[in-house]
Amino acid sequence: MKQLSIMLHTINDVKEFVGVVSHFDYDIDLISGRYAVDAKSIIGIFSLDLSKPLKVNIYSEDCAELLEKLEKFLQP
Repeated sequence: MKQLSIMLHTINDVKEFVGVVSHFDYDIDLISGRYAVDAKSIIGIFSLDLSKPLKVNIYSEDCAELLEKLEKFLQP
């Protein structure tokens, strides 16, 4: 499993993020505080507090392509 921290600042960021992660077969979760949602669910993402960084759990060790595509959302 890989874990990283991202920010989704706008509605377009959320749509782009969901578009990217939906192309991958493995499970990906977004976590905000005690809440976790499927990262492929746009409705689930909008139920989270998007004003704070979100944790992304990627349940695959072979996810280099996904990490590259998510680079613009990464928190330093």
